[in-house]
Amino acid sequence: MSFFVIPAVDLKDGKCVRLVQGNPRHQTVELDNPVSVARGWQEMGARRLHLIDLDGALGGEQRNEKIVREIVSALDIPVQFGGGIRSFKDACNLLDLGIEKIILGTVAMESPELLKGLVEKYGRDRLIVALDSKGGRVVTKGWVEETGVRAADAAKRFEELASEYLFTNVDVEGMTEGIDLDIVKEVVDSTKSGVIASGGITSIDDIQAVKDAGASAVVIGTALYKGKIDFKEALKLEEP
Repeated sequence: MSFFVIPAVDLKDGKCVRLVQGNPRHQTVELDNPVSVARGWQEMGARRLHLIDLDGALGGEQRNEKIVREIVSALDIPVQFGGGIRSFKDACNLLDLGIEKIILGTVAMESPELLKGLVEKYGRDRLIVALDSKGGRVVTKGWVEETGVRAADAAKRFEELASEYLFTNVDVEGMTEGIDLDIVKEVVDSTKSGVIASGGITSIDDIQAVKDAGASAVVIGTALYKGKIDFKEALKLEEP
C-alpha cells in the first residue's frame, strides 16, 4: 500500500498561514509568498501538495483564486485543494483548472447528490471527502458547525463516492502536541478507501505510527514550518 507525506499550504488574506485548532484569530505562521512556499516543497521532494483556502472554508466562498492558479501553474506535482467549494460549478471549475483532487467537506455532508454528479463526470479518484472531527464527531463550515455524526460512520456513508478521506482531528490541529492515534485507527478501520491523516502530527514517530495504523498519507503543516519535523527525513517513510 502506498504512503505519502504531504506538506500543507494554507491560504488566508493572500498569505501562507497556520492556525491553531482552526481559529482564525490564532495564527502561528505567516509567510508572504505562498507560490514560493509551494515551489519550495516541490523542490525538496514533495510528491503532492495540500492546498487550502482558509478564507473559503471560513467564509463560504473562495477568495484566493489568483494565487491558487499561480501555484497550480508553478508546480509539476499534483495538488489537492479544498476550502469554500460549495457548488457543482465551483468543483468543476477547479478540476478543469488542473487541480488533481478536490477536498469536499461541508458540501459532501449537505449535498451527497452533488458528489454523485462529480463522480459521474470526473470519477471518484479525483474526490476527497473531508472528515473534520471534534471529539470524534464531524464538524463543517470551517470547523464551527457540529453534525453529531461520528467520523467513522461518515466514512462508511461515502465509501462509493470518494477515493480518499482527509481526516483532520481539529482538537489537536496546529498545536504540535502529538496525535490521537485511536481515532485515526477508528476511521481507517471503518473504510476501504484511503485515509489521509491530519492534525497534531509533530514528529517522525507520529508519522510512523499513522503509517502503521494503515493511513494512506499524512498532511503536515505547523510541525514543518516550525522545524519540528525534517521534511527530507519524513520523506524516507514514503511508499510510492
